[in-house]
Amino acid sequence: MTRSDVQVVHWNPRRWTRAPLGVLIRHRGRVGNFGDLLGPAIVRRLVADAGLSHARPAPRRLVTVGSILRLAQDGDTVWGTGANGKSVAEPYPFTHLDVRAVRGPLTRALLESKGIDAPAVYGDPGLLVGMLWPDLATLRDPSGPVLVVPNFHELATRRLRPGELDPRSDLDVCLRRIARSSLVVGSSLHGLVVAESLGIPARRVRYVSEPSFKYDDYYAGTGREQHTPASSVAEALEMGGEAGPRWDPAALVAAFPRDLWLS
Repeated sequence: MTRSDVQVVHWNPRRWTRAPLGVLIRHRGRVGNFGDLLGPAIVRRLVADAGLSHARPAPRRLVTVGSILRLAQDGDTVWGTGANGKSVAEPYPFTHLDVRAVRGPLTRALLESKGIDAPAVYGDPGLLVGMLWPDLATLRDPSGPVLVVPNFHELATRRLRPGELDPRSDLDVCLRRIARSSLVVGSSLHGLVVAESLGIPARRVRYVSEPSFKYDDYYAGTGREQHTPASSVAEALEMGGEAGPRWDPAALVAAFPRDLWLS
């Protein structure tokens, strides 16, 4: 997404499937994981709410929602981004960034280990969904259904089950399904984040192929140094929601780089 020469970096590659004999086939469609599409949508709303329309003369890149720190390039602005636990030990393609906020203290420590200053301003911008989509509050139903939101990688090896939300569904569909739920459980980080932004209890379900880094980073960034993931959906239902965020959105909102749109 580009708005007035500010490119909002996000992860949404084309889909691939493996044909017989191991041949990879590239599809026209993209992955469309809703959590990775939140960044551009959140930025659009913040820019519109602030009445911003003009970018600085030089094109800029803004890296935001998701575990996409490795997509950053020298000179990029970072706001609420996190590192991916699958790549924390790998070389990163940058030496200097303009960091305004990060998802949590683990990402901050990683940046500082590389000599990059990062303020102690924490929070996944997905936590602003409740503020930026006020209409979702009208859908809240404490007696609503329990919703399971798996990490989209899980669906590469199994079918969607009853009561689950496909995280590759349309962004608006995902937000509305979550908003109508009384409890959200699963391995999709942004299923948990969006639920908590709306005041809906949420519990992480451990997924063996997904490192704990991004979850630990998110929970620590919202005042929870410890969290207890469930080993299964059934256990998550027994446990109920994790203790809610102890976090004030004011610092993250104040850190939004409005100056990128000001001449």
